[in-house]
Amino acid sequence: MKSKLQMKNRDLTSGNITAGLWAFAVPFMLGNILQQFYNLVDTWVVGRYIGDHALAAVGASYTLLTFLTSVVIGLSLGTGSFLSIAFGKKRQDTIRNGIFLSACMIGLLTLVIMGLIYLFLDPIIFLLQVPKELVGDMRLYLVYVFAGFFATFLYNYFSNVLRGMGNSTAPLLFLAVAVVLNVVLDLYFVLGLHMGIRGAAVATVIAQYGSGIGTLLYFWFACPQYRLRREDMRWNRQNFQSILSLSGFTCLQQSMMNFGILLVQGVVNSFGATVMAAFTVAVKIDTIAYMPVQDFGNAFSVFVAQNFGAKRPERIRAGAKQAVASVACFCIAVSGAVFAFAKPLMGIFVDSASRETIAIGVGYLRIEGACYLGIGLLFLLYGYYRAVERPGMSVILTILSLGTRVVLAHVLSAIPAVGVVGIWVSIPIGWVVADVFGIWYTFSRKQI
Repeated sequence: MKSKLQMKNRDLTSGNITAGLWAFAVPFMLGNILQQFYNLVDTWVVGRYIGDHALAAVGASYTLLTFLTSVVIGLSLGTGSFLSIAFGKKRQDTIRNGIFLSACMIGLLTLVIMGLIYLFLDPIIFLLQVPKELVGDMRLYLVYVFAGFFATFLYNYFSNVLRGMGNSTAPLLFLAVAVVLNVVLDLYFVLGLHMGIRGAAVATVIAQYGSGIGTLLYFWFACPQYRLRREDMRWNRQNFQSILSLSGFTCLQQSMMNFGILLVQGVVNSFGATVMAAFTVAVKIDTIAYMPVQDFGNAFSVFVAQNFGAKRPERIRAGAKQAVASVACFCIAVSGAVFAFAKPLMGIFVDSASRETIAIGVGYLRIEGACYLGIGLLFLLYGYYRAVERPGMSVILTILSLGTRVVLAHVLSAIPAVGVVGIWVSIPIGWVVADVFGIWYTFSRKQI
């Protein structure tokens, strides 16, 4: 068992940089694309077979879910960075103690969030400025779908533990099975049992627990050297402070990203159900389009963290150059594809009769689609600073990006001649502002 595991745990501190980075990054990228299909399948089924109002309700729910999930993902990413550094140092005792401390911290926080959401669900929906005709559907969907929030913790936590030690393949396999399960159950519950929006939520929850529990069991049986021992389950102030710093700042950065989107969602909601429905679909297409480059940034972060732990700065510099070139090529290609095929992409999720919804979504995609290089570079900067134990810099870049986005969205959309287009334009402007500052800081302070 141990020899097989060593084949799957990729040591990124030696060997060909390009081949090693891409071999690790591709399963990482595919895995998170599949993760997006949880809600994307709901969008497709709801939009096609229930209607625009239900679609708008799922879309508004998705923004809230994404924001709260970002808390768990951020903490898990920070834990992964800690474990990657320990892996580079070849410290198995530190890895096991780090797993104990971080699992207790993030698991407990997940349960607290679930309790708070169910307790304050109605005030949250009110604060999101959801139109009255959508409140019922949104509340129903959230009541059911939030039952899967602990499964979100299980999958993201143990996936990042495995990825931190170079195994990006196992999380992909479990997620692929869960996505297929989600598709089948979505169609069965909505079309077969006529459960409506409730069926879409229940299908998602079942699939989430499939991937979460599956990843946990894989870790337990395939990684016996990292199973907790009695001596590992102890308080270690130095390890906890390192985990808390990396996880806390990364969580703050991730949740701030999605909180900014949540604030923008409030502006979008003020334009009515049609714009909400268009935004729901377009954001999902947009997210899937640039999700691979976000995940490449996270894979790059693991590469940097392992080499940072192994004290290999020359490898980090060489890897950074190759990562920038890869991201630039990818973003240019995807930008062209999204711009050219914006209308057919919208048509996948929205009935052709909903022409206004499609037209609004196409406008969004053609503005965002031309600017993916901006967010691609930003993801590399986030990953780099998290890996070298300076996650506070990622928070600064996020504040610049989202602060610009939120302010401009409110200001520009209030101009009658600009309207909703002002919201779309504000997003890439925010990316560029953060990129310029981040690149200037990196080279002026000789961070690489």
